[in-house]
Order: sequence, then structure tokens, then C-alpha cells
Amino acid sequence: MLDPVLLRGQLADTAQRLRDTRGFEVDVAALEALEAERKTIQIRTQELQNLRNTRSKAIGVAKAKGKDVSALMVEVSGFGDELKASEARLAEIQQAFADIALRVPNIPHASVPKGADEKANVEVRRFGEPPRFDFKPKDHAELGARKGWLDAESASKLSGARFTVLRGELARLHRALAQFMLDLHTGEHGYLEVNVPLLVQPSAMQGTGQLPKFEEDLFSTDTGGIKRYLIPTAEVSLTNLVADTIVEADALPLRMTAHSMCFRAEAGSYGRDVKGMIRQHQFEKVELVSIAAPEQSYEEHERMTRCAEVVLEKLGLPYRRMLLCTGDMGFGATKTYDLEVWLPAQDTYREISSCSNCEAFQARRMQARWRNAATGKPEPLHTLNGSGVAVGRALIAVMENYQQADGSIRVPEVLRPYMGGAELIA
Repeated sequence: MLDPVLLRGQLADTAQRLRDTRGFEVDVAALEALEAERKTIQIRTQELQNLRNTRSKAIGVAKAKGKDVSALMVEVSGFGDELKASEARLAEIQQAFADIALRVPNIPHASVPKGADEKANVEVRRFGEPPRFDFKPKDHAELGARKGWLDAESASKLSGARFTVLRGELARLHRALAQFMLDLHTGEHGYLEVNVPLLVQPSAMQGTGQLPKFEEDLFSTDTGGIKRYLIPTAEVSLTNLVADTIVEADALPLRMTAHSMCFRAEAGSYGRDVKGMIRQHQFEKVELVSIAAPEQSYEEHERMTRCAEVVLEKLGLPYRRMLLCTGDMGFGATKTYDLEVWLPAQDTYREISSCSNCEAFQARRMQARWRNAATGKPEPLHTLNGSGVAVGRALIAVMENYQQADGSIRVPEVLRPYMGGAELIA
């Protein structure tokens, strides 16, 4: 969440910034009313606490002198009842304030272009040239269906729409991509591989910003009265590893990577994206997470994005880096780069990775801090996350960019060691 100072002492300015950049309307009236009442109740609570303490001491002194303390006891009892009510109301006000604050998005960095939607995103760079075919390229669904290796029909019988069964060499290629990415990020890029839980408690989802705002996009379970959520990305599990902790400065930045299943309800209709593997309820990603000191985070953001780019470059896939505008960024981000890979069948670039700096937004929600060596005091960390990259979309890109006229698929050179040396999926 935002620094409470921004929602208390600088509310009008903060509301205007969010209106101008994100088109988000802060409930200023509700926050002002809660803050005014909080101040009044807090002052009275402190007065009552002081009265209780002074009268309790007076009772002790009077008892020691053998005096009658019944009147003082009655007075303290009265203070106690009012104090309990005051403390309870203060807790209610603070919770109501937090409920509103948890739904307020992060403030974009000054370097982020203003805009209402993706039309205002800015292209930063491109890599590679889209392949030219002397035949009409097929989409990944058609390429995969020939041998039943990409089977949405069987998946639908098992689970419903937006699930896929992969078989044979296509399943092996999918696995090869994930292994290649993990080896690259741990070997060349210095990330620590972590195997994380796929089910997490509500507090973890709240910590990274999925709750309460995006609950309809999540899958959840309720077993024995205990509610857990299936992660939409390994970012949730990885980032929450530092929740409620204080990290020493010399341990930063922490760089972690995980290959995991991801689950998203993806409420609504997405037209052409319903076909094939573009938008699935269950998919796999290799995630990158960095935990950094504030002065490190923007350099770390550039580094993380570059690590994701290297994946695509080693696979020989044309892509472009896009700087997202204020209206297209995620809820918790201050700055985001999207990597978009070329898909021949769609004749366009599609997102395959999103790398974001969230600054202290998630850390405040999680109580994740670092010890500032200059002051010796704990302060909120900065958290970053990015796809390094989405495995299913990488599979789609490889299939479509490396397809041959007869429907076979050439295997990128870097993946051949993971494919038993195979150069072609026939």
C-alpha cells in the first residue's frame, strides 16, 4: 500500500496524482472523515490510558498507607469501560482506513508516460526480424492439433474450457523451455532457484496486492474451514518469503527464481485468445523476483528486464520492449516493461513477459523491511517481479516462428540438449 503519510498528511495531492495518472478516484471524503475521528478517538484513548495509570498508582500508594480506596476503584472501573470502548472504536476506524487504502493503486514513477490505455505505451527497443514464410503460417493450435499433441477437447472433458493437454514431443518441448530458462537464470544471471507452494493463505495474496481488489480473478479452496488460494504467479510465494522480516543490507539484492504452475480465473471473454494456449486458467511460468534496497531498485529493474530479454534472444525469437503508460500498468507497479514476442499467425507482437518495480508498495503490506546501515533502523524494502518468461507463450512463439511448410517445427539450437539432440519435431 501507499505510505500512510500520503493518505493522511498529503491526501489531496495524492488523490490528484492518482486521478491524473491512473484515472483512479480516491474516496477522499471517507478517508478525511475517518482520519478526523481517528485523531479525536486516539487523543481520548491516550487521556484515558494516562488517567488509568495515574489512578492505579494512587490506589497503590493509598493501599500502602492503609487508606480506603473504594472511591478510586470505582473511578478506575469507569475509566476502564470507556477505555475499552474507545480502543475498540479506534481499531474499527483503523481497519476501515486500511480497507480503503488496500484498494488504492501505486503511484507511477515520474519516468512513466501518461496515457489511458495500451495505445500510449512506448516502444523502447526491438530485437530480431519477424520471419518471412513462402507459405501461409499456421497458428500454434493448428500446428499442435495434427498429432493430437495440443488437445483442448480432451482437456475440456477433464476440466472445462481454457485448459490444454500436451502430448509427445510438444510436451517435451514445453518442459525443455522451462528447464532452459531455469538453467539460464540460475547459471548466468545469479538467481537462486526456489520451489514454492502453489496454495497460499489470504495474507500472502494481500501482501502482493491480489487481495482484496482482484479476488474474482483467483481460484480458491476451502478445506476444513481454512481458505487458501492457488497462486496466479510464483511472485506471490517468492515475494512473501520476506514478509514480517528484517533483511540486513549486505544480503541485498535477493534474487530468486521459480518454475511453477499458475492459476487465473480470467473472468470475461477474450475473443481469439480463448483458442489454443494464449489465455489459460492453468499455465506455467519461470518467475523472477528481486528484493532490493530503495537505491538499488531501478537499476535492478533494468537488470531483471534484461535477464528476461536474454531468454528470447537465445531462443532466436523476435520481440520488442514496451514501457507501459500509467493507464496500462498493474495495480502495484510504479514502472513496468512488457516484452512482446512476435507471433506470425497473428501478424503481431504479444506479451510474453512483464517486469515491474513495485517500490515499497508490497513491502508495506507484508511488513517486509531492511536495516538501513546509515541509520540502523528498519525501513520498507523495494520488491520487483518479472516473468522470465511465460513457458506456454514461449512454446507458442517457438512453434509459430520455427514452423516449416509441412507443419514440422525446427527446434531452437539452445533447446536441443534438452530434446535429446533432436533438430526437428516432425
